[in-house]
Amino acid sequence: MTQIIPESFRKAWSESEFRVTVLVSLILQSILVMMGSRRKYSTEMWTRFILWMAYLSADWVATLSIGAISNLQGDGLDETSTGKKYTITLFWAPFLLLHLGGPDTITAYSLEDNELWWRKFVSLGVKVGFAFYIFLSAWSNDRLNFLSVPILVAGIIKFGERIWVLMSASREHFRKSMFPSPDPGPNYASYMDEYRSKKAEGFKVYSAKITEAPTVGHTHHHHVHNVVTIPYAHNLQNAYKFFQMFKCLFADLILSIHNIVNSQSFFQRASSREVFRVIEIELGFVYDVFYTKAVVIYSVVGGFLRLVSVSCIVSVSLAFLFIDKRDYSSTEVVITYILLAGAIVLEIYAVVLLLCSDWTILWLSNRKNRVVVKLLYQAICSISTSEDKKKRWTNLIGQYNLIRFCLKHKPANKCRLYRKVISIYDLLVSKYRCEKRSVPDKLKELIFQQLLMKSRSTADLSARKELCDHRGEWVLKNERCDHIIGWSIGGEFDQSILLWHIATDLCYDKDRDENSTITSQLNESYYLQDLSKLLSEYMMYILVTLPFMLPNGIGQIRFQDTCAEAIEFFGQRKSMAKENKARRGLLEVSTEIPPSQVKGDRSKSVLFDACRLAKDLQSLETDWSREKKWEVISHVWVEILSYAASQCQSNQHSQQLRRGGELLTHVWLLMAHLGITKQFQITDGYARTKLIVQ
Repeated sequence: MTQIIPESFRKAWSESEFRVTVLVSLILQSILVMMGSRRKYSTEMWTRFILWMAYLSADWVATLSIGAISNLQGDGLDETSTGKKYTITLFWAPFLLLHLGGPDTITAYSLEDNELWWRKFVSLGVKVGFAFYIFLSAWSNDRLNFLSVPILVAGIIKFGERIWVLMSASREHFRKSMFPSPDPGPNYASYMDEYRSKKAEGFKVYSAKITEAPTVGHTHHHHVHNVVTIPYAHNLQNAYKFFQMFKCLFADLILSIHNIVNSQSFFQRASSREVFRVIEIELGFVYDVFYTKAVVIYSVVGGFLRLVSVSCIVSVSLAFLFIDKRDYSSTEVVITYILLAGAIVLEIYAVVLLLCSDWTILWLSNRKNRVVVKLLYQAICSISTSEDKKKRWTNLIGQYNLIRFCLKHKPANKCRLYRKVISIYDLLVSKYRCEKRSVPDKLKELIFQQLLMKSRSTADLSARKELCDHRGEWVLKNERCDHIIGWSIGGEFDQSILLWHIATDLCYDKDRDENSTITSQLNESYYLQDLSKLLSEYMMYILVTLPFMLPNGIGQIRFQDTCAEAIEFFGQRKSMAKENKARRGLLEVSTEIPPSQVKGDRSKSVLFDACRLAKDLQSLETDWSREKKWEVISHVWVEILSYAASQCQSNQHSQQLRRGGELLTHVWLLMAHLGITKQFQITDGYARTKLIVQ
């Protein structure tokens, strides 16, 4: 390497390494601060990649900078001009502690970072100790050493905040934080002693059951002070209240029956627009708890610590302006100004984000002084986007069409390397280049009305748990067509998704082709077709790109076998290069004999089983109207969606919040709010007994 890299370059890098690494560390912190919160509502690949690289590199570059600065100690730190030169360089070490403390907008890139909080504490603790050692060993009577103390204090505060937040968001501590205070209940021994004593005295003694009022307040008792001043204060208040009640779901804990009752009293009376708005805000609170410093900065102690750290940085910056800097190198002075200015700008930006957050608006909505609240709210609105334009998640759903994918598949090649490259390309296409479409309000209304009807269908709490297990049969039984197409939902769940996806696609193409001469597209069946296709391709997107959000199965094996059969079928018929002809060709294949009897069980393909289902669905039009048929199809898809949402593990829902969010997660939380969940306690926990003596 000595011969490859010129000696002049090596010498120049050795002299400027500590300068470059310090500035790079500041740049990485700026990226994390400005882009850390964007991933909550963005799915852009480049945003996630840059943020990922910055998150992984930030601590490493800060550590490299500390090491580079420590190497300067060997050059001597005396009162000569050489010592003065390196004194200002060692003044940068406390700034690196600020960088190691991390920004407010991102503490964990994924949930796994929270679980490794102890390892992070040890790793960062060693680096902080090393920087502190550099600070002490370089101590002299120079004024810069005294100015280093406030920066060091601010760095230690930020480091402590980061470790505390990581620990609080870890699964173990997050669960423990929601445990109620230990409750031994009534003293049973004393109760029985009194019972035996009274009975021995000849009294007639018996126990009577009494019920205590729950401590959780009801929705209609909740009061919002500044609903006029802050237009969406009701939504914020309700979202925060339900967040406090239902955050236990993200720790796999159970709800109390009183939480379910309180939640239902709101969600069963609200509109779909308001319901999904509340859930968006609620999931925003969950995201902040798991991935940001919200636990610390939105508290009294956190506010005080933030005031101290900002004051330290500003006071040092002002003091540095007035000290004599003639003994220091102009380059180092400029870099010091950049570090100070960068620290102040990042703190100001963090404060602006804090003021524009839902947490601040929530705090304002609880204040009684409307004049002050109005002034503060107007000031916040002047520097932030309006509520209608504020993004809390992507509001997008992925779309994946199996037939379209198979038609675009490249022909096989004998070259093994070529096939490997193509398989990697297909993987990237399926994961990152899937079409994204906005979630229309009509789809939210359809989902909400279906779940609301289920929630109101029974008052039996045990029966509500059973509603989570329905994946289409509830709809088919109610419509009395389960004897015709019930076979399509009796197998494994991933098989049902593939069957209904292909069948919906075929029916959609056929019905749209027949309706091409109709000028009006405002009839009911027309938009039900669109919603059904939207849900169909979304569930295929989940199956192909996010299979871990679905129940365990062989979905991807069944998918690849189905694709292989479709590619073979289309390859034998060159005239089916276009999508509409390909779909028409599939429907023309006779399915009088069930495909499983011909193909056996070796191949997991369901291509022609889906064609059979499509024909069964088309046959329903003999008894039903086309509108009725698509109503059933859309309702089946809502039930498939809700089943997938309820079966997905809570940590997978939490993981998707950092990727822009998924409709599946919103549906899961909506189901829980409507009482359609298995995670609640049926028994009455407030019942007690009282001794009656006669």
